[in-house]
Amino acid sequence: MPELLLELLSEEIPARMQARAAEDLKRLVCDGLQAAGLSFTKADAFATPRRLALVVDGIPAKQPDVDEERRGPRADAPAQAIDGFKRSLPKGATVELRDTDKGRFHFAVIKRKGRPVDEILHEIVYRTLWNFTWPKSMKWGTTDLKWIRPIQNLLLIIGGRVPHAPIPMLHPSRAGGEFLTGDASIEPSNQTRGHPFLAPKIFKVKSFADYKKKLRAAKVILDAAERREKIQADAEKLAKKEAGLKLKRDPALLDEVAGLVEWPVARLGTIDQAFMELPPELLTTVMRHHQKYFALTDGKGRLAPRFVVVLNTETRDGGKAAVAGNERVLRARLADARFFWDQDRKRTLESRVGDLGGRVFHARLGTVWDKVERIATLAERLAKHCNADPADARRAATLAKADLSTGMVGEFPELQGVIGRYYALHDGEKPAVADAIGEHYSPQGPNDDCPSKPVSVTVALADKIDTLVGFWSVGEKPTGSRDPFALRRAALGVIRLVVENKLRLPLGQAFAAAKAGLAGVEDGFDAADLLAFIADRLKVHLREKNVRHDLIDAVFAVEKPGGGREDDLVRLLARVDALGKFMKSSDGANLHVAYKRAANIVRIEEKKDKKRYDGAYDLALLAEDEERTLATFLAAATEGAAAALKNEDFTAAMAVLARLRRPVDDFFDHVTVNCDDAKLRENRLRLLSGIGSTLDRVADFSKLEGGER
Repeated sequence: MPELLLELLSEEIPARMQARAAEDLKRLVCDGLQAAGLSFTKADAFATPRRLALVVDGIPAKQPDVDEERRGPRADAPAQAIDGFKRSLPKGATVELRDTDKGRFHFAVIKRKGRPVDEILHEIVYRTLWNFTWPKSMKWGTTDLKWIRPIQNLLLIIGGRVPHAPIPMLHPSRAGGEFLTGDASIEPSNQTRGHPFLAPKIFKVKSFADYKKKLRAAKVILDAAERREKIQADAEKLAKKEAGLKLKRDPALLDEVAGLVEWPVARLGTIDQAFMELPPELLTTVMRHHQKYFALTDGKGRLAPRFVVVLNTETRDGGKAAVAGNERVLRARLADARFFWDQDRKRTLESRVGDLGGRVFHARLGTVWDKVERIATLAERLAKHCNADPADARRAATLAKADLSTGMVGEFPELQGVIGRYYALHDGEKPAVADAIGEHYSPQGPNDDCPSKPVSVTVALADKIDTLVGFWSVGEKPTGSRDPFALRRAALGVIRLVVENKLRLPLGQAFAAAKAGLAGVEDGFDAADLLAFIADRLKVHLREKNVRHDLIDAVFAVEKPGGGREDDLVRLLARVDALGKFMKSSDGANLHVAYKRAANIVRIEEKKDKKRYDGAYDLALLAEDEERTLATFLAAATEGAAAALKNEDFTAAMAVLARLRRPVDDFFDHVTVNCDDAKLRENRLRLLSGIGSTLDRVADFSKLEGGER
């Protein structure tokens, strides 16, 4: 069956957009094929800095023929209605009368011949171009089409053939019809180009295998994964062989550089020794963020005065001139960094705190100085939960944002917090205070290191909780995919700080303390809503650990000691863990089934009787041995679970519930709930309701999935 090969050659595509663009190309084309009734066996997309490519295998040569039936008016309908129905049919359709269970009707039989795949592909490619979305796009020449960069060539081959109809690049309204060629169009071909400097000549291809082979010969590695592997291997080999050093691990930079080059060539450069006195984070930031260089370390893990630069070309001199040029650029950047390093340290961080009053944090939440005042007070209050010194926590929070007014952070914003730590140490601040300044933005993602030092944890929590409560108060909550203030990241940071440090921090109290610092700010704060948001982020956080989301819902719904919803994440996760193990056991699974059965019976009867059955049952009305036994076990389970929960022994609480399984099963096997005696019936419904209330002391079993018979 024919193979489809599509390539869109353009000017440079930003590295951060390439992977998503390749997937979008695959999705749009494959969706178009499926919508047209064209099946396929496999599809793969690729991206380089200058091209998006797609290969689809196993496409049929044409659409399948389709027979369509359309029911029309009744046989005795007015002639005008029948004529109108016939006129609405496509050419070649036949009309016949048929008997149905509703009478005799006209039926049209329409036979549609499948169209050739070449013709359909023309439409699919057109729609793909016009439905493609980029974070940023541009128009060029006389075209209406918006693309990330001007398109230079369109390679399109199906089964070795080129569909020769040009693809219009004018808007349909200007082109005169959706698939009509306008003045601006692009002609599909079987030609492409390789590396712009090493192999710029045009060449023809016949298939994907031929395309990939010839691209390789033309100094283009099509597969981004292969480019990554080559960069990694070449850089490691170069560092070890020529300098006896190790490549500093940096997966994100590796991905980015793989998107900057089509033919990666690794070369080794040197950092002037005079700059090695600068903080290693500063050196790494300049190399990584600004120059895309890979840092190297020695055998002790210290930053070495060498770097790896990845070129996109081969040169006759082995890259000497290119390396020298990169060294000059790096020298200039590091000279700027050293200037800021020397100038900034002429003032203390404390002297810069007042400058934050001129920086707006948010129009409705005040300046950065206002935020610093809030988190300093909050950090002092949270310190006891984090085993931190309150004075150190307040001092660190007060200085945490001061480096925002330094020249270094103005030039290298990636260093905020990090450079503040160095300046704090230079000023003679305590190491714990300096470390908290350097770590208070962390963790910034699921793979970022989480602070563990008490003062660092306290200030990081205060900063994130203040941000969450503040934006909740002014109604700036995330909606859908929109999260301009990174509140999901802040919530995940709170979760990791609490859970990984096993902090017994009641979030409700922390939210209230943060809200107290927002006097004068419009009050749209809803603590329950923010706690629910934290619960959603917790589900995402635990998903990779295969923790069921319904377990979290079931535990979050339970009241904590003293009232209110559970907001102690350590206690919550301990209960989730115990509940998860319980539900994997046969006792847990069967008890859940019984719970659902009891709850369904009570709910149905309450709706029918228009009354509640959640009151106490009468022991004197327990007529059957099985219901007396169940009542005895329920009383014991209620008392035992309460004692276990008080001691936070959730495994023991689940063990107590497990003892209910046999008496509950016996009750359902031998006792008729809806009996003729109204008093017995009501008492038995109250007993069934007691099953739910007993289990719900441990977790809300109604929120657990499954359990139906």
